[in-house]
Amino acid sequence: MSFNTLGLSESILSAIKAKGYTTPSPIQEKSIPAILTGRDVMAAAQTGTGKTAGFTLPVLELLSKGQSVKSNNVRALVLTPTRELAAQVSESVENYSANLKISSTVVFGGVKINPQMMRLRKGVDVLVATPGRLLDLFHQNAVKFSQLEVLILDEADRMLDMGFIRDIKKIISLLPQKRQNLLFSATFSPEIRALAKGLVNKSIEISVNPENSTAKTVEQYVIPTDKKKKSKLVSYLIIENDWQQVLIFTKTKHGANRLTRDLEAQGINAAAIHGNKSQGARTKALANFKSGDIRVLVATDIAARGLDIDQLPQVVNYELPNVSEDYVHRIGRTGRAGSTGFAISLVCADEHKLLEDIEYVIQNHIKRKIEPGFEPINELPPSRKIRPLKAKKPKKPKKPKQEKVEHKDGQRSGENARGHKPKSKNTKHRNNQTSSAGKLKGKSKDRPNKSKSSKQITGKSDPYSASR
Repeated sequence: MSFNTLGLSESILSAIKAKGYTTPSPIQEKSIPAILTGRDVMAAAQTGTGKTAGFTLPVLELLSKGQSVKSNNVRALVLTPTRELAAQVSESVENYSANLKISSTVVFGGVKINPQMMRLRKGVDVLVATPGRLLDLFHQNAVKFSQLEVLILDEADRMLDMGFIRDIKKIISLLPQKRQNLLFSATFSPEIRALAKGLVNKSIEISVNPENSTAKTVEQYVIPTDKKKKSKLVSYLIIENDWQQVLIFTKTKHGANRLTRDLEAQGINAAAIHGNKSQGARTKALANFKSGDIRVLVATDIAARGLDIDQLPQVVNYELPNVSEDYVHRIGRTGRAGSTGFAISLVCADEHKLLEDIEYVIQNHIKRKIEPGFEPINELPPSRKIRPLKAKKPKKPKKPKQEKVEHKDGQRSGENARGHKPKSKNTKHRNNQTSSAGKLKGKSKDRPNKSKSSKQITGKSDPYSASR
């Protein structure tokens, strides 16, 4: 099948040809016709399969036939979890809309907000945004949604992992009820389905790969070594194999900075990219890496789903991730669009459990390879037999908190008095109430009034009684 059969206009087809693509990927082949029908779509596919073009192309086709945008308005909104992914999606929109009269821009945090507000004044057809910055712009009346036609959540599972659920729900509440909703994710986890319940309506579901599967074009293997030898080992691999472009993942920001210094000390051009870096520094490092000015880019998992580098040949896991699913997204940076790639993991004995968890998630043992001169003193134990995946149970919804009945200081609440039971069922409390009421009634009738006059008490008349 070719792009010509998917219902796209000649303007978009020429832009696709200019990018060098001729055949759609499986996710594009299924998602493009589905989105062009105007229905809501939920699509799941592994990283590197062309999901971005899978929604960008049909959305541009739909927008090209609509009305022009008004000031400060947007017609299509794409939400992404990271700045890098937002920039990548925005670049795709610009490339594929080159022959169309469609405007677009991208907004995210870490940079000044005023230039973004200026770009939104005339209105844009496609706005790519991270949730936090979008809400900032809305609160400053810089963006309006009265003309919104399409909402796209890209990497929805990652957004939930990063704690954006409240921001997403807030944004959805601001949008018009009548709109097309597109949800793209690596998986259809229970959390994603829970989000989809309040978002999509009678959606078309598309899934082209098993959950957490790795691309067949990526060759993976593990090099067992000791933790202290990892820095020298990665330098050796880069120089010995003459790697000109390699992406290395670390667990922490400090670890990324430390490894970058070690590589530069060996004469290898390297740069780090992580959350503590300014947006300008991150953008510059990524641009230099793509252009070949730097040989090695050291990144934390913030970049695992936001980097799209053509023909990236190598990915190295300097440290294994704590979340097994992140391994799939890390190595998904290579072997993209049908090209081959290599993913190497440097694993010490302390990471044995993490390795087993990854192998369980991908349902496959990763080949091991000993590098002469870097053999581990603490041997990496063999992996256990892989158990079949269990279906994840959806999380139970939290019970709403009951409002407390306020009472005055020193006053015992009725709930505490009856032992947290309804009055009708707490017989002991009811019996106590009736018996105590009877005693009080009896006392008032039978007992004489013991109060005595001042004369009875003292035996003398009150000399002041007459004057009173």
